Amino acid sequence: MAVRASLGCFPSDPALHASCAMPWGVAVTPFSAVDERGSPPATGDEGHLLPRCQSCFAYFSLLCPLDRWSWTCTVCGAENEMPADAAARYARDGAHDPPEMRSAFVDLLLQGEEGEEEVAAAAPTPVYVAVIDLSSSEEFLELVKSALQAALEALSLGSLFGLLTFSSKIGLYDVQGPIPIVKNVFIPPDSDVALPIDLEDIMPLCSFLAPIDTCKDRITEALETIKPISSWDIAANAAEGQDHVLHHTRGFGVALDVLVNYLGSEYGNSFELARIFAFLSGPPNYGAGKLDTSEEQNAGKAGDAVHILLQDQTNFYKNLATSAVQAGVCVDLFAITNEHTDLTSLKVLSVESGGSLFLYSSTDESTLPQDIYKMLSRPCAFGCVMRLRTSSQFKIADSYGHFFPDPQYTHVQHINCCDSFATYSYDFEFEKDSQFSRKSSPPILQIAFKYTVLVHNGDTSDASNSGSRSKYSLERRLRVRTIQYNSTANIWDLYDFVDPDVVLTILVHQVILSSLSDVLETRLWLQDWLVAVVAQYNKAYKNVTSGGGTGMYDIDVNFSHCSQLQHLSRFVFAVLLSPLLQVNSEYIHPDYVTYLQCLFSALEPASLRQAIWPTLISYSSPDVEAEVHQSLSRTVFTSESPIFLLDAYKDLLVYYSPTASSEIPFPPPRDCLLRSTIDRLKQERNITPKLMFIQGARDDTTEFEKYLVEDQTLDGSWLSSSTGFSSFLDEVRSKVAEHGI
Repeated sequence: MAVRASLGCFPSDPALHASCAMPWGVAVTPFSAVDERGSPPATGDEGHLLPRCQSCFAYFSLLCPLDRWSWTCTVCGAENEMPADAAARYARDGAHDPPEMRSAFVDLLLQGEEGEEEVAAAAPTPVYVAVIDLSSSEEFLELVKSALQAALEALSLGSLFGLLTFSSKIGLYDVQGPIPIVKNVFIPPDSDVALPIDLEDIMPLCSFLAPIDTCKDRITEALETIKPISSWDIAANAAEGQDHVLHHTRGFGVALDVLVNYLGSEYGNSFELARIFAFLSGPPNYGAGKLDTSEEQNAGKAGDAVHILLQDQTNFYKNLATSAVQAGVCVDLFAITNEHTDLTSLKVLSVESGGSLFLYSSTDESTLPQDIYKMLSRPCAFGCVMRLRTSSQFKIADSYGHFFPDPQYTHVQHINCCDSFATYSYDFEFEKDSQFSRKSSPPILQIAFKYTVLVHNGDTSDASNSGSRSKYSLERRLRVRTIQYNSTANIWDLYDFVDPDVVLTILVHQVILSSLSDVLETRLWLQDWLVAVVAQYNKAYKNVTSGGGTGMYDIDVNFSHCSQLQHLSRFVFAVLLSPLLQVNSEYIHPDYVTYLQCLFSALEPASLRQAIWPTLISYSSPDVEAEVHQSLSRTVFTSESPIFLLDAYKDLLVYYSPTASSEIPFPPPRDCLLRSTIDRLKQERNITPKLMFIQGARDDTTEFEKYLVEDQTLDGSWLSSSTGFSSFLDEVRSKVAEHGI
């Protein structure tokens, strides 16, 4: 569990927090195997014995004052009786101390009633269902088939796999017999009419979900039989008097709704892990959950705010996401299309169920097979519940991330599926009339993360022997991290211990949330925030006076005295130029904006910084790294280095200068340092970055130059010289001087 705070030293009081103008919060990666310093938790198997505060329900930790018969909660300060069995455990000598007496970061197995009750009703076999759009092209289906073949390779033996197709009808596949069988049911066209029959009555779930151990080849055979709605189907529909446009229909909403119920406890099923992969080639436009993405629909709203295409059309998918969470189902959406699909209305399915959303504009350059293999190969926790508790002086103001908020308890989040990359952010504020002082207890933050993992039992070395194939058992575990922070009454300490990546993370979350209401207002708010930070910084370092007597060009907009703040102006400039905040949205697909919102809101801070402000490294040769460039402008072309590697998180670009010697091999050879770096970066990502090689002397360099953001103005237009970012800083400096701070 990695926890990074935006302010390493907490402000002592609300006035100091306001004066520094910095967001105050944390970014939490709960399923990370280590903390932010690389240290693993202390582990044990007696989580059910961990004492809890009778007042605030926080967990006992190493930081709690302890005597023989009582302990004091470090979160709320309440005194609690120490049960005799716990007192005996904590009276052991140091060599045999329980984990919570050795570390404030523990990961414990929940045994006895607490652990057993929560997993007893759940089947330990993981379930995966592919939901495939047949109102698509041959190229789309070939890509999906390749992705599912990759998924089958990543999934462990013992998993169950189901195959469902949809168009104007739903197809259920039974692959457990000698040949694949598909049973279809037509979807009612009306948006308020449910499917007339339950899927269980069409095909028993035990026939639909096939064990990968014995049916892998037949699943592959079934995939090969899947074809798009063809001209033959259109002719057949016409002969039967059906609407000739049915081959364009996608009854996605109905298909997913009945599938969630199919997998849920309504039929006596309860799976600890049930994961749906939904593949879409266009918008749902048929039956319940249909979306209107027509030009007439959008044109009718053209006079509204520029964010109009980022508004939900219906509550159908919000309600469906709630059902998925209750059923323990995680939904991953894969949209392979350049057609407007209204991912804004669909994204709630993946965001609230703990899934992911992917968008690919074409089948030609899609990394879908690699992405789905990566996703299924990394460790995941399921059925997660997370709760942050703070000491009495401060509280959580907002929380951000892909979770479902508990309907009863505040700041309790349910996460159906959580991998080691998933990150959640929290914004703090002071309780009324509260502060940290020398006489008060220090700031305390405790994160409790309860989760389930699937554990393999048995020998899997002999795949030919079905008796040795792995079976699963469930482990319910509790991970608790208790952190004590320092507080300060000195603004310089706040600035010196700023984590700029976490500041950026909280800002991006706030920008995403605010932009859903008004993009233009969000842009103005972000610029005003930077002006306030620059003003307060200069005031703190006495670069300008309260009377404004210092000249405008004496105002330090580069944070020269504080290295931790020196990237902030560039970060803000890059966010303003990003698709998240583009006012002139006719050049940016609204679904792409939604995709970025979902991607950015789940990234851990270092990865998000990479996506917002790429790293540019020059190389003297494929085997010799020259320098890491701080600037992203055309000035890099004056460098003597002939090769550049630009890492923008989801894109990796290798650029050869037009002046590069013809003796330098292009593209770089497989066994060089540059290639090794690229391979390492690709391996570390939770998505597959798109790799491009560009030879400046003959190739189109647009893809590389679009990342040189310092040459752009805030409206996204290009300048002939590197003055875009410089002009932006001048504008900030002018506003600070104008306010006379």
